Amino acid sequence: MKKLNENAILPIKYYSSVRTNKVNWLWYPYIPYGKITVVQGDPGDGKTTLVLNLAALISKGLPIPESKQVLKRGKVLYQSAEDSIEDTLKQRLLSAGADCSRIAFIDDSKHALTLDNPYLENAIIETNASMLVLDPLQAYLGEGGDMSRVKGIRPSLKKLTAIADRTKCAIVIIGHMNKATGAKGLYRGLGSIDITANARSILLVGREKGNPDVRIMTHLKSSLAKEGPSIAFTIDDKTGIRWIGECAITADELLAGGVSSCVSSKIERAETLLRCLLGDNEVPCSQIYLESAKKGLGKRTVDAAKKNLSIKSKKLVDGWYWSFT
Repeated sequence: MKKLNENAILPIKYYSSVRTNKVNWLWYPYIPYGKITVVQGDPGDGKTTLVLNLAALISKGLPIPESKQVLKRGKVLYQSAEDSIEDTLKQRLLSAGADCSRIAFIDDSKHALTLDNPYLENAIIETNASMLVLDPLQAYLGEGGDMSRVKGIRPSLKKLTAIADRTKCAIVIIGHMNKATGAKGLYRGLGSIDITANARSILLVGREKGNPDVRIMTHLKSSLAKEGPSIAFTIDDKTGIRWIGECAITADELLAGGVSSCVSSKIERAETLLRCLLGDNEVPCSQIYLESAKKGLGKRTVDAAKKNLSIKSKKLVDGWYWSFT
């Protein structure tokens, strides 16, 4: 082995010489471009359905739920080793209203697709994909890859991080939870903690306690922006996801079994506010949304409460008004 020259040094640079880059977002503050995001949860809790519906929105250039962000229509690479393309994935995409001509996959039936070969990066470049989904990561680890060992996963994660940075594609890993009950959320992901360390955003998907039809997406980790609010949704076999709106449940509460009636209490608060605001009057819709926002109630929550109360909408000269009559 060549002896290291004791006088040798690596180049030293000062932070004053570094040019800063702005973080761009596919879905602010949940999924950044050019970085790795992990979406994790227990089997059957809706994480795959959530990501498939997001892919459908990207394919059509539709608004992102609970966001004012306008999506640029793009393409998605969805690579799954767990679900059938013909009877599961395409069916779910169609239910979500996806433009399947803009959602692709790499045919790895004859050649193995791993992070050790150039197929993945070349496919991102060829399709100009906005988002790449790997479900699950372990199916695409190269030779010697081992999810549970740092030495077995670190080289693969380094390659994947570099691919994301070079292509500016949002890379989303779908992962299961381990069975370490009582552990902190960041330690509940399946595999080495290096996966958690490399991800810039980690989203947890779970069911609301006492109301298992309601699913919650909440932030476990957010390195590039303030954590986003938790969002509730239900799954419909015919139409994909029905977004309910923001809710107050935290990741720790969701991991502990959830908070009973978290979502319903939000809607009940919105119903109470609407009764107070409207009474026997006609009130501008814009004013209602403004007052609701001051109370921490999102537009979708207010719209759900409006529907529950059978509130009427009327268009006048200066805009839309709501009333009970």
